[in-house]
Amino acid sequence: MKSKNKPAPTVAEQRHIARVAALDCIVCGAPPPSEVHEPEQGMWWISIPLCRACHQVPQGWHGTRLRWTLRKMTELKAINETHRSLAA
Repeated sequence: MKSKNKPAPTVAEQRHIARVAALDCIVCGAPPPSEVHEPEQGMWWISIPLCRACHQVPQGWHGTRLRWTLRKMTELKAINETHRSLAA
């Protein structure tokens, strides 16, 4: 869901978002395209790639986070793994 109060991403942020969306889901490894999750609104530079199940379904980030817990994944670990994937 897009917020009316959040500014649109800059051109550089849009390029970064596209690169993140092209990565596998950082939690379960599902193939792209991934949904791009921002830890806080507008923090595109530390966003992470997630499949729909790890992002939006009841066991995903915006639910009980069971999928994350079972894989011992935290948001900080996910950010770190995203940066590692982008640097490779």
